[in-house]
Amino acid sequence: MTSLQHVKLGTYYVVNLPRPDDFAFWRERARSLVQCDVPPDRVAWVESGGSGDLFAGGDTRLPVPPADARPIRASKRFLSLAKNAALHSDPERFTLLYRLVWRLQRNPRMMEDRADADVRRIEELDKNVRRDSHKMHAFVRFRQVKEEDGSEHYVAWFEPDHHIVRANAGFFKRRFANMRWSILTPRGTLHWDGATMREGPPAQKSDAPQGDPAEDLWRTYYASIFNPARLKVGAMLSEMPKKYWKNLPEASLIPELIAGAQSREATMVDAGSRELEDRPETLEAIDRAIHACRQCPIGELDNQAVMGEGPQAAALMIVGEQPGDQEDKAGRPFVGPAGQLLDRHLEKAGIERRGAYVTNTVKHFKFAQRGKRRLHQSPTAKEIDTCRWWIESERALVKPKIVLALGASAARGMLGKTVSISKVRGEPIALEDGSELWVTAHPSYLLRLDGEAAEKQAKLFDADLAAVKERLGELS
Repeated sequence: MTSLQHVKLGTYYVVNLPRPDDFAFWRERARSLVQCDVPPDRVAWVESGGSGDLFAGGDTRLPVPPADARPIRASKRFLSLAKNAALHSDPERFTLLYRLVWRLQRNPRMMEDRADADVRRIEELDKNVRRDSHKMHAFVRFRQVKEEDGSEHYVAWFEPDHHIVRANAGFFKRRFANMRWSILTPRGTLHWDGATMREGPPAQKSDAPQGDPAEDLWRTYYASIFNPARLKVGAMLSEMPKKYWKNLPEASLIPELIAGAQSREATMVDAGSRELEDRPETLEAIDRAIHACRQCPIGELDNQAVMGEGPQAAALMIVGEQPGDQEDKAGRPFVGPAGQLLDRHLEKAGIERRGAYVTNTVKHFKFAQRGKRRLHQSPTAKEIDTCRWWIESERALVKPKIVLALGASAARGMLGKTVSISKVRGEPIALEDGSELWVTAHPSYLLRLDGEAAEKQAKLFDADLAAVKERLGELS
C-alpha cells in the first residue's frame, strides 16, 4: 500500500489548530500530510479564532500515513526558525511552514539559499518574534497589589505583537521564581504562585493596576543611572519604541532627562576640570606632572604616563585615545601596531610624522589584567574629561594650526563632548584658539576590520589624511 492510497484525490484538507502558537500540533499534522503526499495547495491551516468559512468544503479528517511511510527530513536550521515563526501573528505562517517542509523533502539544502523568497520570509518572521520576545523581557513592569489576605502579588500589563506569551513563561518563572505574579496581555495571561504556572484567557488593560509606591523608587534609580554623555536619542527610540512607553514608569522622566542632557554633560565636564591649578609652562613640566598624576583610577594602575613627542612648533598635532601596551612599555606614543599603521597612511598622504606633534588625550594605559596579558580598556567619559587638562596644556604650548583627532575619545578630549565620527569627519571644526580640529577613525579600528569593511574604512582614512594634508598646505 502506498501513501497515495490514503488520500482522496482532489480533496482539500483543513487543519484546525487548537492554539495560535501550537507548533507541536502543527508539526505532527504536517508530518502526516507530507508522508501522505498532500501538496501545500491542498491544505488550509486555520488557527484558533480564525475563519473557516472559506474552507467549509474541506475535509477535516486527515489521511493516515502508511506504516512504512518514509521519514520526514527537516534541517536543524529550519526547525529553529520554524519554532519562532509559528509564534508570528501572520495568518499565513503555517501555510509557509508547510510549503517549506514540503520543499525540503525534494531539496534538503534549500534553507541555505538566502535568495529564496520562502527562506527570506521565515527568517523575517523569526527575527520579528525574537525582537518581540526581547521587548517583553525588557519592558514588562510589575506593579504591586495587596491580596485580601494581605499577601503581595505583582501584576504587569504587556501588549505583544505576536503569540509569544506562553513561549516566554519560562523566562519570567526563572527570573521571578520567588514572587507571586501575573502577566496580563490581550493574547492571554500567565499566573505564577511560586510553585505552579497557570495560563488564563486574554485580559484588558483595565484589569491591571495603574501604579504603586515602588515606582517612585524605580524612577529615582532610573534618573540616577541616566548618563547624559551617552545619550543617543535614535538608539533609545529603536530599543524602546513609543508603543511601550505608556506601560513604563520611567517613561515620564525621559523628555526631561533628554532636555537636560546637554547641561548635565557640561556639568560633568566642569567637574573634571582643574581650574584652580596653573598650567605648566613647558612640555617638560607637563611630562613630569603627568607621571605624578593620580586624578583618575587609570593612574593607579601598573603603568607609566606617556608624554607626547614632536616639534613644539609643529603645525599639526595628532591626538590618539591613550597609550597601548607597547606604548606604555616604550614610554612613547604610537609605536605599536596601530602606530605602525598610522605611519604607513601618513606616508601615503605625504604627511611627515617627524614634523607633527603626536600625543594622546589620556596619558596612562587603561587595561584589565588577564593572566600575563594586559587587555585594552576604553577610558570613560569622566576619565577623558579629567585628562583634558593635560591635552589642553600641550595644545596651549604647541599652538598647532590643525589638530587631528584619531577616534571618538580623542575628539571628546578636544571638544568636551561626544561626537559621531561618521557625522563630523571630512570637515574642519573651529576651536576657540583659532585652530582647526579634524576628526577621523583611530588606526586600531582599522586593524580590527577585514575584507571589504577594512578596505572601505582604509579609503575613508586616507581621504581624511589627504584633506588634512591639503589644508596644512593652505594654512602654511
